Amino acid sequence: MAQNLDLDRIDVNDAQACEQWARRLDATPEELKEAVQAVGDNPGDVEAHLKGVRSSTNSDRVKEELKKG
Repeated sequence: MAQNLDLDRIDVNDAQACEQWARRLDATPEELKEAVQAVGDNPGDVEAHLKGVRSSTNSDRVKEELKKG
């Protein structure tokens, strides 16, 4: 872990911090960035969002995408 990892927010513009948060939250850096874009940079909110995304089925995701466009 980096010495200066900010535990209060996730900075996806800092490549090293992004990698560390991704490992910490068991996500890819891309998933992390998408989650931050969706819910903001609060680690608790990002973690909850990632857990919610993972709990949906592929069928649920397809239906959501069809609704969008």
